[in-house]
Formats: sequence, structure tokens, C-alpha cells
Amino acid sequence: MSKESGVLRAWEATLRKTQAAKKRANSLFGTTTVAHADDDDDNNNDDNDNSGSGTSEIYHAEKVLPNGDYYTGQWSDSFPHGQGKYLWTDGCMYVGEWFRGKTMGKGRFSWPSGATYEGEFKSGYMDGTGTYTGSNGDTYKGQWIMNLKHGHGVKNCVNGDCYEGEWRRGLQEGIGRYQWKSGNHYVGEWKNGEICGKGTFVWTNGNRYDGYWEDGLPKGNGTFKWPDGSFYVGNWSKDPCERNGTYYPSGSSPEANLEWDPQDVYNFDLSECRICPGEKVSILPSQKKLAVWRSSKSGDGFRPRRMSVDGRVSVGVESRTKMWDGDGDESSGFARRNSMASRDLEDDLLGLHIDDARGNPGLPMKVPRKAKRQGETISKGHKNYELMLNLQLGIRHSVGRPAPAASLDLKPSAFDPKEKVWTRFPPEGSKYTPPHQSCEFRWKDYCPLVFRTLRKLFNVDPADYMISICGNDALRELSSPGKSGSFFYLTNDDRYMIKTIKKAETKVLLRMLPAYYNHFRAFENTLVTKFYGLHCVKLTGPIQKKVRFIIMGNLMCTEYSIHRRYDLKGSSLGRTTDKSETEIDDTTILKDLDLNFIFRLQKSWFQEFCRQIDRDCEFLEQERIMDYSLLVGLHFKEISPTGDLIPSQSRTTTIGDSQDEGAPARLSRADMDQILLDPSRWASIKLGLNMPARVEKTVRQSGYEYQILGEPTGEYYEVVMFFGIIDILQDYDISKKIEHAYKSIQYDPTSISAVDPRQYSRRFRDFIFHIFAQDT
Repeated sequence: MSKESGVLRAWEATLRKTQAAKKRANSLFGTTTVAHADDDDDNNNDDNDNSGSGTSEIYHAEKVLPNGDYYTGQWSDSFPHGQGKYLWTDGCMYVGEWFRGKTMGKGRFSWPSGATYEGEFKSGYMDGTGTYTGSNGDTYKGQWIMNLKHGHGVKNCVNGDCYEGEWRRGLQEGIGRYQWKSGNHYVGEWKNGEICGKGTFVWTNGNRYDGYWEDGLPKGNGTFKWPDGSFYVGNWSKDPCERNGTYYPSGSSPEANLEWDPQDVYNFDLSECRICPGEKVSILPSQKKLAVWRSSKSGDGFRPRRMSVDGRVSVGVESRTKMWDGDGDESSGFARRNSMASRDLEDDLLGLHIDDARGNPGLPMKVPRKAKRQGETISKGHKNYELMLNLQLGIRHSVGRPAPAASLDLKPSAFDPKEKVWTRFPPEGSKYTPPHQSCEFRWKDYCPLVFRTLRKLFNVDPADYMISICGNDALRELSSPGKSGSFFYLTNDDRYMIKTIKKAETKVLLRMLPAYYNHFRAFENTLVTKFYGLHCVKLTGPIQKKVRFIIMGNLMCTEYSIHRRYDLKGSSLGRTTDKSETEIDDTTILKDLDLNFIFRLQKSWFQEFCRQIDRDCEFLEQERIMDYSLLVGLHFKEISPTGDLIPSQSRTTTIGDSQDEGAPARLSRADMDQILLDPSRWASIKLGLNMPARVEKTVRQSGYEYQILGEPTGEYYEVVMFFGIIDILQDYDISKKIEHAYKSIQYDPTSISAVDPRQYSRRFRDFIFHIFAQDT
């Protein structure tokens, strides 16, 4: 017998023993792993096969459940499966297709109020094409995603109004037409349920407005026309001080509209044209729960359990096939240990030894210890105290200087690198500057009009901006400079970060400033760092020192505690944090090789995320930028009192259920539904900010220390995510080309950061699309 055939037979024998061990364990104790909701189908099939019970039989059942709910229809293995009708005690009813306890396929859901939804369902959600008829008589027919109108749809209001067009996250957004009962209509752009962008409004008397809108009112360039051919063109605003324009009479009636006032459009013409609000639903289909029990035709001797429509158990730490004739605390714990032992046995026999990136895989993941507040307060006596005073004086002067209201359409001269303003600050003060206690210095503003307009574009209030940076509270200096040698300062309220930059970085920003400005105007959801000002302090006297700095938004400024931070580039060389698990705290910035999660976003967010990453990378590639990274912050929703991270399947208490005393609240499925339902709460969630999501734990195989991402484990955690693209001022200059050539000799060229911008963009995107995924 050859050596190869002997090895093959030994491997086959080992595999048979392993499968037999698994079968015995499953038949005795049941499978105790809690799978992802969308993996239930496959896993349940495996369980049935392993237990030797054979293929589950589908039969007709009629059940009055212990809590009073009623179900009639097809049934299989303790779940509604096929066609069925479920009636809840509160009067809600679903009639349609089921798949293993989930509303999946076509069906009809009705509320006791009289509202109905008829169409497609997916995992308990209204998802696909469907028609919703509200209790007030409003109807919507079109596309849905996760209980929200999303895509093309038509809404007919009971008051006679009608909207046809695009929807996003439950609100009108994109191109659409709204017709009022009166006959007035608008065709154009929408945003967050409001008329916003470019569009045309036509009144029944023949008057029309063509131009730009904001918050449902004309704002910006626009033309008002009368049927006789006369028109008014100019800049529109509800504030008369910001409005200006010219009236052009027609040849047939030159004096017909001379007495007309543009303010009439705001006060009268649009006063009755309100957008019909959407009806708020008291409870969503995905929030409804099923009371079902283990599969048995007799139905005797089994304890009921509560389960959400999407198949997730909703009380306690419940396994999918838990033993039902007792409380199950000891038996389920023993089953869990036995299942883990069986898994370990299989791994040992097959030679699969998997280690977590940090710590032991068998131990629960812990939240990093909380560090003291970042940075050292710059008080009197600090080496940079005078520099801080100079900076605050300069900012107060720049922001407080009166300036005319700027249009968002800037002239090319505003972006000229030579467009800078020098101001002298003598200690005794001058005509334009106040006296101060620091040494004399000169202050330079680069392209002041551009950054003033950017702050307006970012909705930054000038007074709040000044108070954050120049208020009574001192700045804080981070403990150590970055890799580039730059120093970082934080405002006391954590909203803004100030970074010292080199002359070369200043040149890069000024060079790309026009494209940067246009990118933000075109894509409000861009993930690129927001810059609020570019300045320079020049100390006079013998030192003649120049300090250039940029003011940026702090991505991690939030009411949530950020438990883990990652700086991700998609390269592996040197991309790890040289700290032990005990040294890591919640301010430690981890890197690519420290990553042990896949980030899963809800479908519409994930689609928008992919589009925006492509746009941002194309912009940076065109500007010859490389070495940027994605900064990610995670706030874990479920943490035990001992600091353990609780997987989402292990703790499924929802609204109305009891929680362990002292345990932190989580973003439950019901909470998520309410966020999706309420536009005001949805508005607080932006791409990259306050985003509810799930992360799936991954593990790396031993011996693959340079494997950037490990294998997914099926263990999920509920999180709130923050992310954005940072460090965008590194040009692919001669120094980076030399670094690339030098490191390529010693290391794999694909593993180093310093690569051509096109290659960097491609590698960065490939990596990001590998670690982010759609949450199904």
C-alpha cells in the first residue's frame, strides 16, 4: 500500500470518527450554538440530519397557543412553514408565506386600526414590492426595504395630494413629482422628505418658479415667470436682506406685475402647499412575536418559548434545540460544554488550530479598560501655552471679522494659493487686534473665503466654533506626536482637532482645495475628513518660527463611549499595535493586523457606503493622494457588569421583557425598528456617524500572523459605528517613491503603505469591501 493511500484512509477514518462523535453529542444534548438569523436554515438542516430524526415533515396544524395567539396552516419542526395564518391577541394578523417561523415571501399583514400591508416580506420585514394602506386612507405602492419606503413608489393621500418618485429610508429623496389637490404641482429634487435642490413649481394660475430650493422654500438662483411672458430672476431667500433680483416685463403688458413683491411667494403662494405627513405605525411586523413550542403532533409536554417573527428567541440565553422538559440551566450548560468539546475534538483530529488575534478564543471578549481623558491640559507654564494663546487670538480674529454673506458658488480667485491674509498682533494691541499677554506674532489665514464657506456648508455656527476653540477652557495636547512628527490638540468639548502640519502638506491642501470643495458640494455623505480652517502663526523676533496648522472635525466626538478604535489601510507591514491586551485601553488605536471583526451594515446603508467609498477613493486618486486610512470607532451596546462583551444571540431581551439588574441597555430589534420608523431619529444617523450595526467576530489560523482578516465565527455583537477617511494630505512625492523602492527590496511590495495612488486606491477599496458587508 502506497504512503499516499495510507494517509488518505487514515484521514477518512478520522473524519468518520469525528462525525460520529458530533452525531452522538447532538442526539443526546442538541446543538447549542446560536446561529445568525439568516444561517438558521442551513444549520437547522444539519441539526436534523445529525440527530438522525430524518427530514422534517410538513403538516397542517391548528394551534391555540398558551398566550391566546392562534395559528392555522402548514407547520414543520416547531415553526410555521409554508402557507399559514397567525392572529395575535392584540388584533394584528398575518396571512401568507412562512419559512421556519419567519414571514418570508408574499403575504398580508393587518393592524387592528384597519391599516394593511400586502406584498413581499423578508425575515419579518416589509421588504420588496408592496402596498400599504393606512388607517387614515393614505396608500403607498412601491418598493420597500426593512419596513421603509425605499426606491420608486407612488403615495396617494386621502386629502387628494399625490407623490410619485424616489424614496430613501421612508422619506421622499431624489427626483419626484408632488401634485396638490388644488392642482399646483412640483417636479424636481427632494431630500429627507422636503423639496430641496433644483426643481420647478407650477401654480394653477400659470405662474411658475424654476430654480433652487432648500427646506421646501426657494433658496438660491431662480426665476419666477408669469403667463404673459414677464419674469423675475435673481437670488432668492426668505430673508429679504439676502434676496436680490431683477424684474423683466413682457412687451405685451409692461406694467402688469410692477407691484409684485417676491415675499408674496413665501407668505401667500406657498403657504397652503404643505407636504402630507406620513402616518406613524404603532407597531411594525418585525416587532411582532410568535409564541411557539417544540415540534410535536400531540403538542403535549413541551414548554412554550417566545420568538420574534424573524426567528430570534426573545427570552433568556436560549439555544435553538434546548431541552424543553426542565428549566434547562444545568443541562444547557452541560450541552454547551459538550458541544464545545466536540468541536475542539474535531479541530484536533483534523489539525485545525485556530487562535484569536488577541487573547484566547475560548474566553469571552472584554471591553478595553477605560482610560483617563485624552491629552494634557495646556495651562500656564506649559511649553506651548503661548502658541495656544496665539492660535486662539487668531481664530477669534478670523471668525469674528465681518464679511458679506457668501454664495456657495465661489470664484476661482478664492482658491488661489496666494489668497492669504496676514495680520500683526502686537502685545499692546492695534486698530484691528486686542491687547494680549503673549509675545508679538503674525497670523496668516489661507484662502479665508473658501474655509468660511466650507464652515457654512458644514452647518457650523460661527459663535459655537469660536467658543469651542477660543472659550475659557484650554486646549488639550495629545501625549505624543504622530508618526509624521505632527502634534495634535483637542478642544475641551472634543468637537475639533487641531493638527500641526508641514509646509509640503499645506501645499498639497491648497493645490487640491478646489476639488475638495466641489467634492463636498456634490456629496454631502462623503467620508473624507472635514477641514474648517488653514492657518499659520509666525513668531517675530530672533526665533522667526513658523507653525502651520489645520483645524479638523473630531470623528470620535459623541455621547457614546468609544470602546475600540481602528486605523485601517489595507496593508500588513508594521500594521499592528505593539501592546499586550492588558495595556490596551479605549483610546488605543488598533491597526489592520489587530482587526478581528467584520462590520455588517443594514442594506441601504451598505449600498450607500460602497458608492461613497468609490467616489472618495476616485477623488483622492485623481489628486495623487495616498497613505490615507479609514478610522473606525465601535461602541458596544451590550456589556456585562464584569466587562465582557455579550454576543447579540446570547442576550435577546427586548422592550417589555425583564433585564438583569445593572446590565446596560442594548439596541434591541424593537429599538432598531423605532429608529427606522421615526424620521427625526433617523435624521441623527448619518453615513459614518451614529450608525447602528453588527460586527461579526473573526479568528486567524495559527501560523498566519500576516493574514489581515481571519475567518468569520458567526458570533455577532450589536454596536454603534463611527468611521471616516483621515490623513489625506500625503502626496506621492519623491520621498514616497524612494521609500517604496527601498522597502520593495526587503518586503512584499503589496504589503507596504507607500505605493502609487492608483494601486493604493485599488488595494484600499478591496480591503474595505472585504471587511464591510451587508447585514442580511
